[in-house]
Amino acid sequence: MVWVPLLLVACVVAGVGCARVCRASLAAARPTAPTATEDELTVLEAAYLAGGPLRVTDLTLVAMHRERRLLLAHTGWATVVDSATGPRNEWESAVLCAIGPGGQSPIPAVRPAVAAADAVRSLAQRLVDRGLAVSDAGRREIAAGVRAVRAGFLLSLALGTAAALLVPGAERTPVVAAFSLPLLASGLCLLIGRIEVYPYTRWASPAGQRLLSGLSPADPLTALATRGPAVLEPELRAALRGHAPARLP
Repeated sequence: MVWVPLLLVACVVAGVGCARVCRASLAAARPTAPTATEDELTVLEAAYLAGGPLRVTDLTLVAMHRERRLLLAHTGWATVVDSATGPRNEWESAVLCAIGPGGQSPIPAVRPAVAAADAVRSLAQRLVDRGLAVSDAGRREIAAGVRAVRAGFLLSLALGTAAALLVPGAERTPVVAAFSLPLLASGLCLLIGRIEVYPYTRWASPAGQRLLSGLSPADPLTALATRGPAVLEPELRAALRGHAPARLP
């Protein structure tokens, strides 16, 4: 019965990981504030809930580009076109500060700078306070729980394989059956986490996800906010990626 201690270790590690991810997902789903009266989202709020700080950045860049206040070149550079008007809100101010006084900057350098700006963090905190977004701590806990479950699955697989090799061939069937329990538990927890957790708890809480599902993608900026750069024309997609699109022969 040399394999029994290995089974106990596998069960404990798998159980701790499953409990951690379940606790984190329940905490993320629990509303932190009443949202009954919060039945509308701005396009920037929708962008954060659907794609986080970088989606807010992309939306701001594209909106300024469409208003001919900023040029997003397919080569991956952002150039200020209308410097006289100035920023109309704090997010545009963050964009212009990230581009710098020279009026031109590579987009891959602008995007993370804007995403980390105070304006975007304030937007995120307001959504968290309204119960529509998951906090940074909640996202970290969910990610850590998923990593723990994945580690438990791999450990159970490794220990089960080692245990099966330690016993005679005639005794391997009960060993394999025993180790299938922590493997099954970890695998199901990972599957549930993939289906139930990741569609919304990366940024939006269940309440935020419900509001997102009610938005119409008819408006181009709303479509960008909810679906991401995939809805943009190839030149703009290439600009946000920071390089020119591939040309067909």
